[in-house]
Amino acid sequence: MTTLTTLATAIASGTVRVIDLTHTLDPDFPVMILPPEFGQCARFRMEEVSAYDERGPAWKWHNLSMSEHTGTHFDAPSHWISGRDIPNGAVDEIDVKNFIGPVCVIDCSQGAKSDDDFELTVSIIQEWEADHGQIPKDAWVLMRTDWSHKRGAEYLNMREDGAHSPGPTPEAIQFLIDQRDIRGFGTETVGTDAGQGSHYSPPYPAHFYLHGAGKFGLQCLNNLDQLPPVGAILMAAPLKVKNGTGSPLRVLALIEETP
Repeated sequence: MTTLTTLATAIASGTVRVIDLTHTLDPDFPVMILPPEFGQCARFRMEEVSAYDERGPAWKWHNLSMSEHTGTHFDAPSHWISGRDIPNGAVDEIDVKNFIGPVCVIDCSQGAKSDDDFELTVSIIQEWEADHGQIPKDAWVLMRTDWSHKRGAEYLNMREDGAHSPGPTPEAIQFLIDQRDIRGFGTETVGTDAGQGSHYSPPYPAHFYLHGAGKFGLQCLNNLDQLPPVGAILMAAPLKVKNGTGSPLRVLALIEETP
């Protein structure tokens, strides 16, 4: 059998399992809230056009509206000022081979459970590598925090000084880019940065460094607790929106089941 036939057979038999890493889009799913002087991200909205009725007797459909960065979504380099001049930096320009690749999952769930502002540091990455091997070049790195189990106001965790949620330090993101040359970075929170990421230097370092280096981001991921630390393949293809800076998408992972 060919490689693709073998893969299709393995998926059909359950030897390779498909894990959905995507939240369901609905009007109640939280979006990032910026200071009021800035423009705001639009929530998901669905308007019924017809439902087998006088508006359309044999069909049902909806009009959808939302921000590019609503729900489980992809960040392209052009999303951030540091990536605005990156060649092929919009979602419709990215080489499609970049949407499928290996993934490493760093489990920070215990730290995030006890500290809403838990930070992924270089030392945590190196400790993970001591157990699982060096992060390979061009891999996705996902920060598991189990934040996806939260709902509503608890998910954004807004206080008087802004949101509080875990994320990487500037040094950790620089290490992943400069020393490991990753493809992109993903989180279970509403952004690739910590909730208090505006207080780092530079502000929002995950966005600044990732997109300035032509790397990608994934936010609002789900079910990371179902992935192994290594060995999974990630499939994350955004909508092909002309000059789009990001897109909601269906993120899937393939994992090989052990006998």
